[in-house]
Amino acid sequence: MAVGGLADPCAQLTVSSIGVVGTAEQNRDHSARFFEFLTKELQLGQDRILIRFFPLEPWQIGKKGTVMTFL
Repeated sequence: MAVGGLADPCAQLTVSSIGVVGTAEQNRDHSARFFEFLTKELQLGQDRILIRFFPLEPWQIGKKGTVMTFL
C-alpha cells in the first residue's frame, strides 16, 4: 500500500458500525482516539495512517439467519 505516493510503512483502519460512525462529530472523536493508539503502538506518523468510516444500517448486517433489523 502506498500513502502520499510513498511505500513506507503505513496502516489503514476500516471501521464499520451500526449507529456509531454516522456523524462528523462522532468520527472526529473516534479518529482522535484511534490515531492516538495507532501512532503509539505502530510507531507511525499520523500522515502514514488512514481511517475509513462506514456507517451501516441494521438491514445491511446478517446474523443468525436474519438481519440485525429483526434481532
